[in-house]
Amino acid sequence: MGNLVYLFAAYTVIWVVLFAYVINLSFKNRALRKKLEALESTKKGKE
Repeated sequence: MGNLVYLFAAYTVIWVVLFAYVINLSFKNRALRKKLEALESTKKGKE
């Protein structure tokens, strides 16, 4: 029974790390989209 506790703990840690990684990627993606929109707007202003 003790091994199942470690297995559950390992799966929990893996899922938490994966969830944090996906959230981090989401924030980076949002920041990149904002920078891209800013670059596109400055490009349109120069045309």
